[in-house]
Amino acid sequence: MLGVTGSIAAYKAADLASRLVKRGHAVHVVMTNDAQEFITPLTLQVLSRHPVTADLYDEKQSWHPGHIELADRADLLVVAPATANVIARFAHGIADDALGAIHLATLAPVLIAPAMNGKMWQHPATKANVELLKSRGVEFIGPEEGLLACGYEGPGRLWPVEGIEARIEAMLAAKD
Repeated sequence: MLGVTGSIAAYKAADLASRLVKRGHAVHVVMTNDAQEFITPLTLQVLSRHPVTADLYDEKQSWHPGHIELADRADLLVVAPATANVIARFAHGIADDALGAIHLATLAPVLIAPAMNGKMWQHPATKANVELLKSRGVEFIGPEEGLLACGYEGPGRLWPVEGIEARIEAMLAAKD
């Protein structure tokens, strides 16, 4: 399961999805509304070869709630990029969209790759939310230091896609 949130780094989720499919993984993408401002569901649908879940209420195919089915099916929930907003929502159990609901419903391991302004990453609220999620077993990769899209220099860049891919492979191998 690949969660994509509203960050300028959302375009890198296309590369990650493509790489994972090439490795033989079934990639199911879940996008927040904000993510759709940066990349289209169609792009991720074509690259993942599966329908993209973008709305909690667009589940008219069967009686079984789609987000629960996806949560049950997941071997790993990866959120790349993850905004400060989604990290906060996960930390506080807010499930007002498909990604939040899947996070609460899945028993799969969770890997979060943050991407945001460095000031947001270093804010005490974000730090507390990250620590709370870590205490629940959620893993983090990144963020990386460097020039950010907002023009600032510092922490907040999405970890390189190759590194996220390697961490995913390691986490999936550890489950076997």
